[in-house]
Amino acid sequence: MVVFALFLFVRTFVVEAFKIPTSSMENTLLVGDFLLVNKAVYGAEIPGTHLHLPAFEEPRRGDVIVFVPPTDPTKDYVKRLIGVPGDTLQMKDTRLYVNGALVNEPYARYVERPANAVHLDMPWQSDNLLAGPPGSYHPTSDTWGPIVVPAGKYFVLGDNRDNSDDSRYWGFVPRSAIRGKPWLVYYSYNPDSPDHAPWLLDIRWHRIGERIH
Repeated sequence: MVVFALFLFVRTFVVEAFKIPTSSMENTLLVGDFLLVNKAVYGAEIPGTHLHLPAFEEPRRGDVIVFVPPTDPTKDYVKRLIGVPGDTLQMKDTRLYVNGALVNEPYARYVERPANAVHLDMPWQSDNLLAGPPGSYHPTSDTWGPIVVPAGKYFVLGDNRDNSDDSRYWGFVPRSAIRGKPWLVYYSYNPDSPDHAPWLLDIRWHRIGERIH
């Protein structure tokens, strides 16, 4: 009984397992990666309430985070945190600028495709534009902004920029929706393997124990 209670405590407030189901974070995280997520670092939520334990640190730019997206409260997403409250964000032909400075993004991945793909959900950004008439604003996946991150909100992007459902399309992440920080890959296999049991026969041994940055 004590062991079970300890397990529940650890899972609820300290560490939880998380599986990567999509390619939105390639090549940082791969489909078939299983992660350990540190829930305590940003302040774990007390079940059945909207209260959180004290955080050890606040989310910072560049952190990979697990959060509940505003589009579906039943799911957990994992993305990279790009903008914190008060930041001015802009992208020009895939180049990201934060507070006017070009950001070096060695983790960002693009594939060959038509540039600046138009997405119907992006006009929400008009309400957060730094300057310019909203009526003339026509953002695309690779060129948008400048927008300002409101207080208590965060902006996230997938590292695989051409295949990521992220803040560009549905907006900001509230601080209260951030659940934790992935720590390491504890297991990984190739789900696209033709083997009948890829979880056993096609394990990515080189990824096990890899820290997430």
